[in-house]
Amino acid sequence: MIRLDKFLCGSGAGTRSQVKLLLKAGRVSVDGAVEKDGGRKVDPAAQTVALDGTPLGGRRRMVVMLNKPEGYVTATEDPWQKTVMELLPPAWKHQELKPIGRLDKATEGLLLFTNDGELLHRMISPRRRVPKVYYARHEGQADSGDAAAFAAGLTLGDGTLCLPAKLEPLGPGQSRITVVEGKYHQVRRMMAARGMPVSYLERQQEGSLTLGDLPRGQVRELSREEIRTLEQETGGKDPA
Repeated sequence: MIRLDKFLCGSGAGTRSQVKLLLKAGRVSVDGAVEKDGGRKVDPAAQTVALDGTPLGGRRRMVVMLNKPEGYVTATEDPWQKTVMELLPPAWKHQELKPIGRLDKATEGLLLFTNDGELLHRMISPRRRVPKVYYARHEGQADSGDAAAFAAGLTLGDGTLCLPAKLEPLGPGQSRITVVEGKYHQVRRMMAARGMPVSYLERQQEGSLTLGDLPRGQVRELSREEIRTLEQETGGKDPA
């Protein structure tokens, strides 16, 4: 059982103050009868809660993909900068979504969100070795020596040890990099350590997920099958 007002907030009906106004206006019903008491306990599995006649689903497990543009920080809130949370649809604001890992402000591309804490931790754990694939434009040209250094595991200037990674030269000033961890500015720092400062970086793939044709700045919810694949790739259970 859950308080009606809390259920409404979790369903994306609005903030607490907005939900209070909806209840007062008689726009909420439980099993077809108008209900104005936000403190009433309801059982979403056995009762139908509706807003303006449309049934609500409540908080549900979600995994979301964003094609992140530059200029947004990966944080749930920031007093001075735009955050990736501002790119999520208002209807999802109350689903308690959190970014899975992070992309720095200048980096674009694939960023996942979820309200499943267990999946989030498995996705970011280096022990799970979830591959993350980046496209980089940079100074110079990567060669076989750079690729071998990445494969052996780089040690950065400050002593940070990086797990073995894959560097694929794509021609002058372009490379594809695959890492299985998410240290601070890792790809940029690894490339700089080999004398190839990065001017542009895009994450194109995480696990088996790719951006596909998702436009920059847009989001989409992952399908049940995509979530099941993520569970398998991270050693978790299939979603119920």
